[in-house]
Amino acid sequence: MKTIQIICIIALLALTAGIGVRMFHQWQTERQPMPLATFSFPDLNGTPHSPSEWQGKILVLNFWATWCPSCLKEIPAFMLLQSQYREKVQFIGIALDDVEAVKIFQQKTAVNYPLLISGDWAGFDLAKKLGNFVSAIPYTVVVNSEGLVIYHHAGELSASELQTVVTPLL
Repeated sequence: MKTIQIICIIALLALTAGIGVRMFHQWQTERQPMPLATFSFPDLNGTPHSPSEWQGKILVLNFWATWCPSCLKEIPAFMLLQSQYREKVQFIGIALDDVEAVKIFQQKTAVNYPLLISGDWAGFDLAKKLGNFVSAIPYTVVVNSEGLVIYHHAGELSASELQTVVTPLL
């Protein structure tokens, strides 16, 4: 009986160590700047947009959906920051949603930055390329003016947290 308990404890320790190494490796990878993946998504009028349109600006890409309460909670703060930093920073909302739902939301909220429609799969694929390995939303990515992803965050992001990333880049 003791032998089985010892084997179980050793197996559990090995599993824990493996998970720890994997998480540390992922944490290290997430901290390395990487080039922004190319993409093009349409806006609410069907006009395609790509990041090159805002070349030289700091980009804040926010993956969101109208059915996501945490996503909707972030948007007013992002609108305020867009107004505050509009000369050097461009927020871009990438909706993992359908165009009609986003149009209704935009009519009610009047978001002051571009809302692009990626649909579900294309948006999640791009977010995954940008480090969102768990397909969480909201998911926010900061790209410096040289086009390198320097920060990403899964889950709700406060204005103050985002300012600590963006302000040194200004």
